[in-house]
Amino acid sequence: MVELAERIKNLPPYLFAEIDELKQKVIDAGVDVIDLGVGDPDFETPKEIVDKAIEAIKKPQNHRYPSYVGMIEFREAVARWYKRRFNVELDPKTEVISLIGSKEGIAHLPLAYINSGDYALVPDPGYPVYPTAVMFAGGEVYKMPLKKENGFLIDLDSIDRDIFAKTKLMYLGYPNNPTAAVADYNFYKKVVELAKEFNFVVASDNAYSEICYDGYKPISFLEVEGAKDVGIEFHSLSKTFNMTGWRIGFAVGNKDVIAALGKVKTNIDSGIFQAIQEAGIYALDNAEKLNGEIMKVFQKRRDQMAEALKKAGFAFETPKATFYFWVDVPEGFSSKEFTKKLLEEKGIVVTPGNGFGDAGEGYFRISITNPRIEEAVERIKSVAF
Repeated sequence: MVELAERIKNLPPYLFAEIDELKQKVIDAGVDVIDLGVGDPDFETPKEIVDKAIEAIKKPQNHRYPSYVGMIEFREAVARWYKRRFNVELDPKTEVISLIGSKEGIAHLPLAYINSGDYALVPDPGYPVYPTAVMFAGGEVYKMPLKKENGFLIDLDSIDRDIFAKTKLMYLGYPNNPTAAVADYNFYKKVVELAKEFNFVVASDNAYSEICYDGYKPISFLEVEGAKDVGIEFHSLSKTFNMTGWRIGFAVGNKDVIAALGKVKTNIDSGIFQAIQEAGIYALDNAEKLNGEIMKVFQKRRDQMAEALKKAGFAFETPKATFYFWVDVPEGFSSKEFTKKLLEEKGIVVTPGNGFGDAGEGYFRISITNPRIEEAVERIKSVAF
């Protein structure tokens, strides 16, 4: 058999695949499992969006190859939404590109900029695709630890200037998966200043901006003056509209970076099915109403989970955004030990923090994309630790 490429052999085991394997063993043993692991909304996409897609599927013009960069009508809808939501002006022709889910663009961007040995800065803990994409492109991954004492924001002052001088690309992810931390204007302003000084591209992953609570509204990286000079922002309809399976997202911002990403996409990928883009146009143009109904559910669940975890004696910060809780592991356990114990003894799936990077050790992540919250926490409370 032909030997695997080094890039595949060097891949760490994909976190959720390992969890799924152990979960299946527990299910096969007859345990009623409550899955609070993956961030996949459990209730349906709004009916109005589905109806628009059904209508669009019947159009013969949508049965052909779609544009690589996306229908101009979809890109115009993205620009309208960014103006309403963030007061950011975008040229839909040059500053917006559609993606088959934001993961696609996040994974492909290093191919446009990273040569062998170039540095890319990634948050740790963070979305596992960031470092994997850099590694596939032949780059060097420099991990930026997110620490509790810094509110899980990147400590930009702690990064050596020699590292910045070697950097081609920086990934950001706020509101953050997995820590649920949020960033403010001053943080992004400092990032822009550094990117201009050292000439690197910033890739902001803002997929969770619309999953937010108590009236709080996360900002866009592109709201900062000069941000469009140095980077782009990824977004997705997955979380905002319960459309994870539809695979529709986009990137916006600097026209040269958008063009570079488009060049990669044109050569190795394709466009989004146009019927899904038509549904996406409706979703974006009616975002406030559609997302508002979804957030009523998540607000209630967020409050339930916070109350239950407090009563159970766990240490955590109540999230202002995302549908994740980042919780301290009880003393005496590693992240993996505690999460394995929960699954094997109580049938509860949560995610070990170190699965998102070494700096995630000592934590576990809970997703509120499952309605059985109080029952789950009762089981967690009954574990001996």
